[in-house]
Amino acid sequence: MLIVMNHNATQADVEAVNRTVKEMGYTAAPIPGSERTAIGVLGNHGYVDDTTILELPGVQRVIHVSKPYKLVSRDFHPEDTIVDVSGVRVGQGCRPVMVAGPCAVESEEQIIKTALFVKKMGADMLRGGAFKPRTGPHTFQGLRGEGLKLLARAGKESGLPIVTEVMSPDNVGLVAEYADLLQIGARNMQNFDLLREVGRIRKPVLLKRGMSATIEEFLAAAEYILAEGNEQVILCERGIRTYETATRNTLDLAVAPLIKELSHLPVMVDPSHATGKRSLVPPMALAALVAGSHGVLVEVHPEPEKALSDGPQSLTFPGFEQLMEEMRRLVAFLGYE
Repeated sequence: MLIVMNHNATQADVEAVNRTVKEMGYTAAPIPGSERTAIGVLGNHGYVDDTTILELPGVQRVIHVSKPYKLVSRDFHPEDTIVDVSGVRVGQGCRPVMVAGPCAVESEEQIIKTALFVKKMGADMLRGGAFKPRTGPHTFQGLRGEGLKLLARAGKESGLPIVTEVMSPDNVGLVAEYADLLQIGARNMQNFDLLREVGRIRKPVLLKRGMSATIEEFLAAAEYILAEGNEQVILCERGIRTYETATRNTLDLAVAPLIKELSHLPVMVDPSHATGKRSLVPPMALAALVAGSHGVLVEVHPEPEKALSDGPQSLTFPGFEQLMEEMRRLVAFLGYE
């Protein structure tokens, strides 16, 4: 439920509504606006009788929100959220960002070489997995703690903020020491204990859509993070599992404009995991920007044929250079520069 106050409502009126909501057994979440204040009501699991609230001074109207996500919804938060990742701004009105780097951190030479190259080409952030959730237990699982240290070194040398995945609640504090943006992978989208923990850490979070998740489930997962007080969340479409086998997943580009209608949170696209094919990454990255994505994540490797994970979907250095040139032209055409 959303309580909309009159534009001339006093602070005392707002506090009276907050007290009433609390007395009803719910949580009040004031949402200050440029013209008027709204108050979200959280904790209800069904219809709330609004008779008492409507009689309070300063209340203009009550909107009943039936969605399982409220803090994520534009009903509760009509203004766009801009997420600041160590100086890189992500969101509506900002220049689309490029997050690039290898699927996994493999060695000091590999990650630093890649970081310096993508920085030179104009990337805004460096991605790289230290903890790798893999389908098979006998495949490369990442360098873990050592990988985090190498990422930090590469970030320092290149000047790029670091994006890396955290897989369990126990590791959130450790990863947060090194990463500027904490990634929740597709397999963990509904790991609710992990979502709550990153909600408490107060660092920006990149939440990837689950392989079979609906949009409602995706936004409800983000709600877990916001409910703990962390509003710095970026949503990421990375393809969903369908009947199609020609690509690794099916990239749902409709997510970008749809989420912008439903939520105030920024949305990005990962065409590397969505397609699984190097040749398809550049055109889908560009298409994502046209569809309204606030940025893209792509995998880049100095020698993809030798990569320990996801080599077939990783761009070569020349391929990334070409993509960045095409992106610059597209971004200018779209009016960002």
